[in-house]
Amino acid sequence: MFAKIYRPAKTAMQSGKAQTRKWRLEFEPSMAPPTDPLMGWTGSRDATGQVRMSFDTVEQATAFARAHNIPHHVTEPAAPKRAVKSYSENFAFRRREPWSH
Repeated sequence: MFAKIYRPAKTAMQSGKAQTRKWRLEFEPSMAPPTDPLMGWTGSRDATGQVRMSFDTVEQATAFARAHNIPHHVTEPAAPKRAVKSYSENFAFRRREPWSH
């Protein structure tokens, strides 16, 4: 039973940052999910894959894992790359490609 502690990234479908400020503790699967030979459905015998715990800080998450003797690793979130653009840059003289509709 190994846990990972991370801060989730924002979804690609929306521009909002909801549910990205809290740290999450999730258990990594201990084995590959078995496939039902008749129907082809995937199942799981490991109930820890359904456990997701949220914490306000990374220190709280690691303290919880240490208090319960759960081996874990912390993944730091990558800094987002910001490309600051404005509408006037479409008409700038230094533009590499000519602007067209």
